[in-house]
Amino acid sequence: MLGEYRIEGRRASEIAASVERAVGAGELQPGEVLPPLRELAVYLEVNPNTVASAYRTLRERGVIETAGRRGSRVRPRPASTAREAALGPVPPGVRDAASGNPDPALLPALGPALAEAAARSAERPALYGAPAVGTELERLARAAFEADGVPSGSIAVTSGALDAMERVLGAHLRSGDAVAVEDPGWGSLLDLIPGLGLRAVPVAVDDDGPLPEQVGRALKEGARALVVTDRAQNPTGAVLGSGRSRELREVLAGHRDVLLIEDDHGHDIVDLPLHPLAGATDHWAFVRSAAKAYGPDLRLAVLAGDDVTVDRVRGRQRLGPGWVSHLLQDVMVHLWRTGAVDPKAVADAYGRRRGALLDALAARGISARGRSGMNVWIPVPDETGAVARLLHAGWAVAPGARFRMHSPPGIRVTVAGLTESEIPALADAIASAIGPREARRYD
Repeated sequence: MLGEYRIEGRRASEIAASVERAVGAGELQPGEVLPPLRELAVYLEVNPNTVASAYRTLRERGVIETAGRRGSRVRPRPASTAREAALGPVPPGVRDAASGNPDPALLPALGPALAEAAARSAERPALYGAPAVGTELERLARAAFEADGVPSGSIAVTSGALDAMERVLGAHLRSGDAVAVEDPGWGSLLDLIPGLGLRAVPVAVDDDGPLPEQVGRALKEGARALVVTDRAQNPTGAVLGSGRSRELREVLAGHRDVLLIEDDHGHDIVDLPLHPLAGATDHWAFVRSAAKAYGPDLRLAVLAGDDVTVDRVRGRQRLGPGWVSHLLQDVMVHLWRTGAVDPKAVADAYGRRRGALLDALAARGISARGRSGMNVWIPVPDETGAVARLLHAGWAVAPGARFRMHSPPGIRVTVAGLTESEIPALADAIASAIGPREARRYD
């Protein structure tokens, strides 16, 4: 049964743990078929309902999937195997254009903000029973949201954008519900959805964001939630423009019961205007992360949403971590209040690098996408081969498998850590890795 691995256990929880342990250890591979539940029940000498319960638990955790008569199998990317595993470590001497990190030189110094937060804590320490959201952070966040056209709603603070999305999805959806997501899209979200026992429905993306007709089809087919990236879409750099925003609002007008989540992680690294969808449905959440502009280790995002959604998120927080550290909240207050980040300067810096790479690729006959943010998305015929050849040439890029569901193959190049002088050599390496193209003259 399943080669050398033996599933063990007498109770449903033990059987599920045995399978999950094997998947995490690599002893059960993605795509491997599990025994029919009645066959496994006989083998383990348990009731078939016990095995059915174990398999249901594994489906809800995103470890396995069931395809009717074809049985149950380990998911191609089980929740215990994050998409980041598709890349692996960057070898010494290889330039890292894969990890998706911001340029440390463009992040603000945290020393003054931490010192001020520590002084405030010494004077007025945050203790049990204090409000979950600091008064000044809420005031600044609310003012910024209103200036950007996000409706006035309740405010919560979470440990990053993904934490916010997990809490919002958990507040409204149940196992088996479908979520419409961008394809290609953020790999961590594509991991999270099956990990919550939900089902991802892919929606294609062009430079203006999700295609309205595909969003409409996904919602008509029963998707109970939609996740949209407003700016600096990862991995394509798409930006939700005013026209696309109007089109999507028209689609959502016929589906007021759908949960809408917007990801604005591009705030303060993109100087293009925001065209939010917030308020187009009865339940919505607008998430603004500090990671890209202020530093991933701050682990802080501000969430605005309708009263019911935010109340559920904050209620669930009280049963877990309780609140996000007021020290971190005060750090963000200092950074926002003092203008520690110049959004235009950061956007220009990333824009010059993106533009240089896009131009260099175009001169070599290669089309690519990268309207905003830190990434460039390059369609390729064979992403595995392209990644391997680029690694051999001294460049680490991210394979498209980390971001794709049904969209064609591609690679993602993060320009944040590159200098403009490196761009021509990288473009040459990409052209060589992808294969022959029509001959073009370029200087």
